[in-house]
Amino acid sequence: MPAAQPAEPPAEDLPEELTRLAALHGVATSYRPSPDRTVQASATAVTLALAALGVDADTPGAVRAALTARETELRERLLPPTVVRWEGGGTPDALTALPAGTRLRVDTEQGECRDGAGRLPNGVHRLTATAPDGRTAEAHLIVAPARLPTPAVRSYGLLVQLYSLLSRRSWGMGDLGDLGELAAWAGRALGAGFVQVNPLHAAVPGAPTDPSPYRPSSRRFPDPVHLRIEDVPEFAYVGDPERARTLRERAGRLREDVLDKGALIDRDAVGELKREALELLHEVPLGPGRRAAYCDYLAEQGAALEDHATWCALAEVHGSDWHRWPEGLRDPRSADTDRARRELMHRVDFHSRLTWLTDTQLTAAQRTAREAGMPVGIVHDLAVGVHPRGADSWAQQEYFAAGMSVGAPPDAFNSRGQDWGLPPWRPDRLADRGYAPFRELLRGLFRYAGALRVDHVMGLFRLWWVPEGHPPTEGTYVHYDAEAMLAVLVLEAARAGAVVIGEDLGTVEPGVREALRERGVLGTSVLWFERDWAGDGRPLPPERWRADCLATATTHDLPSTAARLTGEHVELRDRLGLLTRPLEEERAEAAADTAEWIDVLARLGLLHGTGGDTGTPAEEAEIQAVHRFLLRTPARMVGIWLPDAVGDRRPQNLPGTWDQYPNWRLPVADAEGRPVTLEDLAASPRLHALIDAVREGGGDRDG
Repeated sequence: MPAAQPAEPPAEDLPEELTRLAALHGVATSYRPSPDRTVQASATAVTLALAALGVDADTPGAVRAALTARETELRERLLPPTVVRWEGGGTPDALTALPAGTRLRVDTEQGECRDGAGRLPNGVHRLTATAPDGRTAEAHLIVAPARLPTPAVRSYGLLVQLYSLLSRRSWGMGDLGDLGELAAWAGRALGAGFVQVNPLHAAVPGAPTDPSPYRPSSRRFPDPVHLRIEDVPEFAYVGDPERARTLRERAGRLREDVLDKGALIDRDAVGELKREALELLHEVPLGPGRRAAYCDYLAEQGAALEDHATWCALAEVHGSDWHRWPEGLRDPRSADTDRARRELMHRVDFHSRLTWLTDTQLTAAQRTAREAGMPVGIVHDLAVGVHPRGADSWAQQEYFAAGMSVGAPPDAFNSRGQDWGLPPWRPDRLADRGYAPFRELLRGLFRYAGALRVDHVMGLFRLWWVPEGHPPTEGTYVHYDAEAMLAVLVLEAARAGAVVIGEDLGTVEPGVREALRERGVLGTSVLWFERDWAGDGRPLPPERWRADCLATATTHDLPSTAARLTGEHVELRDRLGLLTRPLEEERAEAAADTAEWIDVLARLGLLHGTGGDTGTPAEEAEIQAVHRFLLRTPARMVGIWLPDAVGDRRPQNLPGTWDQYPNWRLPVADAEGRPVTLEDLAASPRLHALIDAVREGGGDRDG
């Protein structure tokens, strides 16, 4: 049964004018944690959210003035800053509302100038409207395909946190060389259609590094810590081969500590070692062809890469928290920053080249996956936000809401709510720029992604803003133009020929899943959560699952399947003091939940032996049955959590913990906790038995 509903302090009704002002700026004054409950936001939360959008609502007089100004602006403007037109759809409301006789001109992304807004190519164009009374207005016009195509074939694939999968060649954590090897093997030997990894965004430098891949310094550029150093061509020509040999020996010790001595993955040590190697590499001149390719990359990425590399160079001198830099350097467009960039040009080039090298290895991994026959290839993960002290929040600070953090409101399972420590984008600034920051972000990721998983995809519609210095309970939802955000996502994915998967787990606002499905964005369905919640609450039969999803047994934030089947996840949470109810009560509920699912698997005939003559241990047989069940659903994509294939008990991340549990630092391990290398995986009878069960269930590429 769900935990007791959290009690909220009684809230006074908000003034009617403040409520109207908030609505005009997309700031919610209440939310519904469940269909039968409405919770009102506090006046403080609403006022501070408005302030972060540049709206003064501190006094009744200020509210009235802001309300009058906003109503006048909306009444008098001809066009909103961004207009969306879906290919094959009707005329956008913003255009039908124009005065009769208004003339339209479109300057297309392709360089054409057209009268009227009739049939247009996909892209982001400049729209100019001239009304009969002489008023003019300009807007960004996003023309996007009506929907992304359904994946051409049904496929299954592997889900893995890349850092956790070491080979006998990696330097203490999994790298892009390992990713390429995994993709080549899984595609050719297993018939897998994709490999999904964690976000590979650039982390905030400095020890200790925040180990979470979901709080990056930048989402626009990847982290060089993932590089396979030996695969960089210049490594063969370093001027000090003895030092290069020493670095490889140190890397071998780091690897052995994790694989053979039980050490945790030490991202900081790996990063420091690779940085030393990359400093050597940077002194090796690029050949003419490599130099030309690097210059092309610099030109393609332009000011965005220059900003990123400048931040990295400044962080080496002043530390990674740009809020503590000398005042003149806190502004990326200041004269002081320009001067510092010139003085640090060698370091700016160093970080630019590292980014290019990482991009080339990411591109190579996707190419390898497709050459191995994968219809999708590498599925990359887009984190929901960036670190408040990182490169993106410095370079793009005008797009972030100052003094706000993204989180989640209180619900039946977390009465205190959540604060994720990520500054949210300002919806008004995004609209004013035609969503250019979002477009550029996606375009960068789609350079090397066969598919993109969008973490907390509900954030395209609304985000819970928590004012700085206030608890998450004192937040409120702020809405984004979901149609525009979706149009940009669909447009850029279509250009790249990529699939999009939305992580839509948890509490989802009504209409969100329907809107995503309409545009061809797949959802995420996890077996243990798929129950008939509108009916008897029992496990949902496979034929009633949605087809437009990635179906899995677990995720990086959830217990492994082995731990769930045995109840070990409850024992772990008890040892760490995370249970909110008595242990016996939690055990009983977990056992009952598992028993229901095992009964379903047995009734469907999916338990092909649980020991005895089959020689298959009960736990393995049950894990195989879980995946046979997933293949009975109509899901277009089925994911196998790679640690499940070897019986790993431990979650990669345990929400609600910080230093009590080694989040994001565990290598893939077997049932006894022994690390399993990529080479071990390829020879694992247990893994091959699971893959055989999946392929028998109809999950091969031709299924």
